Amino acid sequence: MTANTIDHNRARYNFEGIESVWLFGYGSLIYKVDFPFLEQRPATIRGWARRFWQGSHDHRGTPEAPGRVVTLIEQPGARCKGMAYRVSPNVFEYLDVREKNGYLRFSTTMTFDDGSHAEGLVYIATEDNEAFLGEAPEADIAAQIAAAAGPSGPNSEYLLRLAESLRALGDDCVHTFAIETHLLGNEPVAVKDR
Repeated sequence: MTANTIDHNRARYNFEGIESVWLFGYGSLIYKVDFPFLEQRPATIRGWARRFWQGSHDHRGTPEAPGRVVTLIEQPGARCKGMAYRVSPNVFEYLDVREKNGYLRFSTTMTFDDGSHAEGLVYIATEDNEAFLGEAPEADIAAQIAAAAGPSGPNSEYLLRLAESLRALGDDCVHTFAIETHLLGNEPVAVKDR
């Protein structure tokens, strides 16, 4: 599958007659909320683990030197904490472009902090897209992130802002925090001050 998924996503769901849709964010959608929403609630999805296995050629890297951003990998028993947004379906006109580098919209069941549930959508970059980088040692992922930058800024900023946001949500994402530890051990002081 090509990395540009805009047309795939627009053909996947028909929002006719639907006033609002829940969207689950587990990466930059937690801290970079540059879209209108009707409601925002912390939520968790089950059976998925957050991993820095997706290449970023358009935001946090370039085609020649891709950065690494998160996607979700199926993992029985896993829980992924994030932020859910109730949005108008027209918001996907923008989000499909923002998340175009290999991400497809999938249905998911979200559990809110009060124990209630809702069906919603989540963007996941599957391993069959051209930008998928796959598993690597966390120290190697950190080194790639430290060296990458793109139109949206340094890849390290993405990692550090995500780690900060996950702590604010009370999430203990071992994978993200291990990469952060490697990055901060190898990065110039200026990055630590962000």
